[in-house]
Amino acid sequence: MSSLLLRIEQHLNRLPEAERKIGEFILKNPELVPNMTTKDLSKNSGVGESTVIRFCKSIGIGSFKSFKLELVKDITLTDMNLTDFNILNKKDEPYDLFQKVAYVNKAAIEATPSSLDRKEFEKAVDVLANADTLMFYGVGGSAIAALDGYYKFTKLGYRCTNHHDFHFLLSAIPHLNARSVFIAVSMSGKTKDVLDLSRFAKAKGATVIAITNIDKSPLYKEADIILCTPKVEHDYRIGSIPSRMTQLTIIDALYLSVFHLKGENVINQYHEARDEVVRLRR
Repeated sequence: MSSLLLRIEQHLNRLPEAERKIGEFILKNPELVPNMTTKDLSKNSGVGESTVIRFCKSIGIGSFKSFKLELVKDITLTDMNLTDFNILNKKDEPYDLFQKVAYVNKAAIEATPSSLDRKEFEKAVDVLANADTLMFYGVGGSAIAALDGYYKFTKLGYRCTNHHDFHFLLSAIPHLNARSVFIAVSMSGKTKDVLDLSRFAKAKGATVIAITNIDKSPLYKEADIILCTPKVEHDYRIGSIPSRMTQLTIIDALYLSVFHLKGENVINQYHEARDEVVRLRR
């Protein structure tokens, strides 16, 4: 049981009856709560909406939003230890591992709305819609999400750059300006190359959008716009699996949001590219 759920269980008998009903519902259905509003939770618990806020304060958390973030962090780190080295202690069959991978990826995606701030996301879409140049950068597992963003936004007609070579991007950043956007992807938010390039891009007037964990990392503090992913993996792991899924989900949502704004202007180019793909099939 996660530390937050354990705290609720320990407080349960000391809570007033109405708050105890909320605690009991959460203990039975922890995975449902991150996507609920206070109204949803009060209705499912059979109590008034104000009781939800009192419950949060009773267990030492100031708001329902903060409570959900703590719950997401605890649930995901408890359930998604698939990529830490303890996996070697379990003798899973290949198909068992397939099922676990499917589960942790699904859970990571479902946890993402609880960590992502709606206003920050809408700011990111607005900035991207009015940008002329985009630069995507990530290293390790995060490089996959950066490459996916580069691929998708190039299809929308943007001048995009993505490269694994740090020095190559150092030579490209001086050409950025106030209508440029640097999209930095980093799970930990502590990767030195990502931070150095983000700071350089910001100094040239570009807007820095960070796709990073909800923990207040150096990148979180440096960026102009922060798109937070839930903490679904430890830094020390055998590979990026659920964390990569959260990053790709945000990239997909940004792409579709901008496509909705600009799609009519590029639909002919989409059809033209598709026709060529069909013609050149071998």
